[in-house]
Amino acid sequence: MKDFNEYPYQHRDINWLSFNDRVLQEAADTSNPIYERLKFIAIFSSNLDEYFRVRVSQLRQLKKVEKNLRKKLALRPSKFVKQLLVKVHEQQHWLGEIFFESIVPELAQNHIHLLHHDQLKSRFKKKAKDYFETHLNNIVDYEYVEASKSSEIFLKNQHLYLLVTFEKQEKYGVVTIPSKKHDRFIEIDQTDEDHYICFLDDIIKLKLPDLFPEEKIVDAYAVKLSRDAELYMDIELEGDLEDKIYKSLKQRTDGQPTRFLYDERMPKDVIKNVRKSLGLGKIDMVSGGFYHNFDDFFGFPDPTRNQSLHAGELRTLEHSQLYNKNFFDVIREKDQLVHFPFMSFDYVQEFIDQSAQDEKVEEIKISLYRVADESALTDSLLTALKNGKKVTVFVEAKARFDEENNIKWGRIFEEHGATVIYSYPRIKVHSKVLLVYRKENGKSKKYAYIGTGNFNAKTSKIYCDHGLFTAHKGITKDLGRVFQVLQGDLIIPRAKDLLISPFSTRSTFEDLIRKETENASNGIDARITAKMNQLEDQGLINLLYKASQAGVKIRLIVRGFSCLVPGLKGISENIEMTSIVDRFLEHGRIYKFHNNGDPLIYMGSADWMSRNLDRRIEVLTPIYDTDIFKELDEILDIQIQDNTKARIHTPQENNPFVDPKGNKPVRSQHAIYNYLKKKHNV
Repeated sequence: MKDFNEYPYQHRDINWLSFNDRVLQEAADTSNPIYERLKFIAIFSSNLDEYFRVRVSQLRQLKKVEKNLRKKLALRPSKFVKQLLVKVHEQQHWLGEIFFESIVPELAQNHIHLLHHDQLKSRFKKKAKDYFETHLNNIVDYEYVEASKSSEIFLKNQHLYLLVTFEKQEKYGVVTIPSKKHDRFIEIDQTDEDHYICFLDDIIKLKLPDLFPEEKIVDAYAVKLSRDAELYMDIELEGDLEDKIYKSLKQRTDGQPTRFLYDERMPKDVIKNVRKSLGLGKIDMVSGGFYHNFDDFFGFPDPTRNQSLHAGELRTLEHSQLYNKNFFDVIREKDQLVHFPFMSFDYVQEFIDQSAQDEKVEEIKISLYRVADESALTDSLLTALKNGKKVTVFVEAKARFDEENNIKWGRIFEEHGATVIYSYPRIKVHSKVLLVYRKENGKSKKYAYIGTGNFNAKTSKIYCDHGLFTAHKGITKDLGRVFQVLQGDLIIPRAKDLLISPFSTRSTFEDLIRKETENASNGIDARITAKMNQLEDQGLINLLYKASQAGVKIRLIVRGFSCLVPGLKGISENIEMTSIVDRFLEHGRIYKFHNNGDPLIYMGSADWMSRNLDRRIEVLTPIYDTDIFKELDEILDIQIQDNTKARIHTPQENNPFVDPKGNKPVRSQHAIYNYLKKKHNV
């Protein structure tokens, strides 16, 4: 058996780009409706922006480490970032091909004409200028900047600009494209059948001679600057953490630049001047296309209102046991499982609402990771307070990009009398849990909800997640201990049923993998089936490699990046791993161990990543109810059989689709919907 140091690992940041390739595959897939393809274009762009703001910015921080120390630690961040940029450039080239050579022509076939700048200029110049005067004149800012390295150009994070070059090369023009204030896409003209849509960028380009009347304009290039998404704070200082986070959010707007995206047509001397003006290195400069911020295609209009161009509305399924019922009566009798987006998030909101209205309910405790702007859930919590219930809310103030909204809601709850607990400095609370205390027959009875996804009605419509309602005494007792930890009343929750990070999740999973390994070594049937978002933890990967070598059959479904390399002879040949990318984001985490014929299933919020095992409060629940166990097991099996939207994780990271091999096509998201439809007699 190989030494751990000889085991292969994919680098998470390179493998993540392989995941974004899978998103582009969906954008390229002509069997998807055209507006679904545009959605995947937008997802790809949004993913890549976050990648540079988070992952690449962290790599750039390594450049600040003293050179001699970097050598000792074998850190070569610049070389690695260059490797990433080669892949990113290939992806952006493919994105351009998909968009201009496939999507734009297909839109035109459906009477939606997305105009390029030259088309707008030749056919609709007057209408474009009139539109500018009516709608844009007061919101487009522009200025001159000196074309020298001493000049300071300030560009806001993720905002779009035009860099205008003049015949006199002493200065440039910088013009905002106000896509944060105005729709990016404008229907500039229409006939009985055809609709003509243009980019906001191109309307502004036609007005440049009027904005800079004293200059002879040579050209204009789209540019965008991404800035570091981290909030750098001395978290050991005294004071409220949420206060520090709130005050630090401005760093996202004017923080350290991490990527300058520019039109690849831009002349080299202009690139050099701009780079020096922004204080960037060559490695920070990323060439792109004529247009940036393709995540704006989330809002691309459909003036034809042709439903065949869209994926269509999903009719949510009614839960046969919970629909129009008293939740306490139903859950007391038997555990219940809900599935999003196939079922409505209203079931979770209804449970909280019934708790808020129920005279016997005394207390509600909930952990919130990403709070919706406005929702029935937050309204119900406020109603509970109004009705005299004791409400404890844990708000994760460090949930990236949701910090401000989370803190806002925490303060609203505080104002209405809730006990609000904010983040701890060095640990995130990522669990999605709810506990209700109800007085029954003179005793306090606990009811719980444990989910794989956030308490957020909006994301529940696009994320595939699962949620368990239970009154199981062991589970609810353990969950009470979790909240004691969050409240600072307990240091270590000695749980007997739940897996709780960073206390017992790692050790339990390690023991379960070792047990399967031991069984396989003794000739006993041994299997592991697991579904998660990411797989990164080296300790668990090492154990999975050892299990594979002992003969354990391991079947993994990992949507995003994975550092484990499957299918290698003598190392991981018994490990098969696929990724499903489809209409909805696969977000649930389910773990199954064969356990010598007495199988175990756990479900919850934690991936097999070091941060989820060691640096976050996570909760995974065992599945004790035999019906629910069977339900999750069959859902796992459906996803394993997916031969339509599943790709194979390979050592080459080339994302081949699963070969149907003449079998009946299985698209797991459709199949799961139909399975639940039949199960609940809808």
